[in-house]
Amino acid sequence: MIKVKVRLRPIASRINLPTVLKTTTLPGDSIERLFIATQVGEIFCLGNGEIRTFLDIRSRILQLGATGGGYDERGLLGLAFHPGFYSNGLFYLHYSVAGTQGPGAIPSAPPESFKPDPCDPGTLNMKWANRDTQYDHIDTVEEWGLQSNGQSQKRRTLLNLRRPFLNHNGVNSLNFSPETGHLILTTGDGGSGYDPFNLSQDDMEIAGKIIEIDVGKQTFIDNPPVVTRFNELPVSIQETLAVMAKGVRNIPGISFQRFDRFYIKYAGNVGQDLVESIFSFAHYHPIPVAQLTQASLANSGPARHDGRINFGWRGWEGAFPTSVIRGCSANPAWEEKTIAYYSEAVHTSVKRLQPLISYFHRDPRPGKFGGTALTGVQPYMGHVIPQLTGSVVFTDLARREQSQSQSQSQSPVRGVLAYTKARADCNLNDFSVIETDYPFGSQSAYYVSLGANTNQTKLYLGVYGSMKVADRNQGTVFEIVR
Repeated sequence: MIKVKVRLRPIASRINLPTVLKTTTLPGDSIERLFIATQVGEIFCLGNGEIRTFLDIRSRILQLGATGGGYDERGLLGLAFHPGFYSNGLFYLHYSVAGTQGPGAIPSAPPESFKPDPCDPGTLNMKWANRDTQYDHIDTVEEWGLQSNGQSQKRRTLLNLRRPFLNHNGVNSLNFSPETGHLILTTGDGGSGYDPFNLSQDDMEIAGKIIEIDVGKQTFIDNPPVVTRFNELPVSIQETLAVMAKGVRNIPGISFQRFDRFYIKYAGNVGQDLVESIFSFAHYHPIPVAQLTQASLANSGPARHDGRINFGWRGWEGAFPTSVIRGCSANPAWEEKTIAYYSEAVHTSVKRLQPLISYFHRDPRPGKFGGTALTGVQPYMGHVIPQLTGSVVFTDLARREQSQSQSQSQSPVRGVLAYTKARADCNLNDFSVIETDYPFGSQSAYYVSLGANTNQTKLYLGVYGSMKVADRNQGTVFEIVR
């Protein structure tokens, strides 16, 4: 693949950690503006060289960074504007609710702490018990409306979701499908590490799924119950939902690329310890949640010809069986990789979708990089950067260097910008790093989010100077230019 170099042009600085970058046109306005949502609960609007606050819901967000040493994966995670926003003023938010902090599904266990032991069946078949009390927090998905006076007001709540751990809640988690007009909610597997309760493959669990929401259907329920499973929802809410995909670990949203009369969908699955993966698909047949619930009651399972997409987690991490990685006593430079869930890997081997690409946490090949966590996937259809036209651009949180001296290991962190191409066959695709020229200096630069304008001719990059949301006002948003 050809080498591409771009420039980063700063357009907003000294903001809190940016989780969502999206554009739309305000009612009565004549220009498309960039909206920036921050993890702590602010939404900014940019246009004509000015930045202003569109909405501030910080008082509605639970306290962030208190239990993870400043690091957190909760907060304001999703923002989506209705396709008819210009005329109806409707938009949608996904966030973690203030005052809902719980002890966690495995109390006193820090994030990412769980590891299965293939020799201990007790670690392979764990259940999430006492869900009413043993949970970390509650996430909500809400519909808001922009009023004629320019103020925004909450209209109704679509979902209230109890989450087992503080991590893997999804990010950039709300997007409208240009095919169906439905709101797409992308949820992570609930957190910890290795999906300890296998929520992502359980048809009744909301965690670890991509869900279509028909916001045009009225449920006549403005404040639904707090749930973890589909069959706990009232029937009128079930009838607005369909499951598009399962087997999700954690996901930085879904994006769409138009080809002739159909759209290719792209979704990244954040990896455990081995690889980060991007999946692409054109055709799928979502299963209505009401149908899934009826099948569960009848103990019959889903339809024989299941049209959902399955990303394969937790049995598969991208193109590879999920592995537990341990150091080798004979040589610290070596590693032992043991398949974590062998039976599950076999069971889902022919049901899962192969990724478009998987890139490694350790990769010594020239022109590649060791990844940490996939943070954004966006098609680019513009012509300002002609080498990228028609490509799929993606970001990784932080480059993982292979061999650093002690002095070099203290150097500032840098995220990674890269690209790949769509392909029609089922083979794994290649990718290439996109070089950037911005002088970050001595400050770390974590690449935390990636966005695009409506017609995908402009790309935006969110960068933060720390991994900790509690380290405030260290964010910059750039436009990626030639």
